[in-house]
Amino acid sequence: MNAKLTLIASVLAGLGASLCCVGPLLLLSLGIGGTWMVTLTAFEPARPLFMGLSLLFIGLTFRKLYVIDRGCDPEKSCADEAVVRKQRFIFWIVSVPMLGLLAFPWFAPLFY
Repeated sequence: MNAKLTLIASVLAGLGASLCCVGPLLLLSLGIGGTWMVTLTAFEPARPLFMGLSLLFIGLTFRKLYVIDRGCDPEKSCADEAVVRKQRFIFWIVSVPMLGLLAFPWFAPLFY
């Protein structure tokens, strides 16, 4: 699997995992309220699935970027160290906030 695809999939899974808790807080901070926001908690039963998928895709991306030998032709972009450094930088820029989003349900009661 492509490292870029696993990174995108992990971000989407992380957003899905935190939708039930971050969504209402974000809407409240924007001044949008109402009883219809209770329907956003309908995603709560699917949160463990999304959390597992997020961690799986983060692990696959980490494995692709750090563990597995690239083994590509020298003229391809995957052999260029600058490209690999950029990919690793983007991985950490995306993964750290996403892990924060995954942990948000445990910290949400501190903000409400």
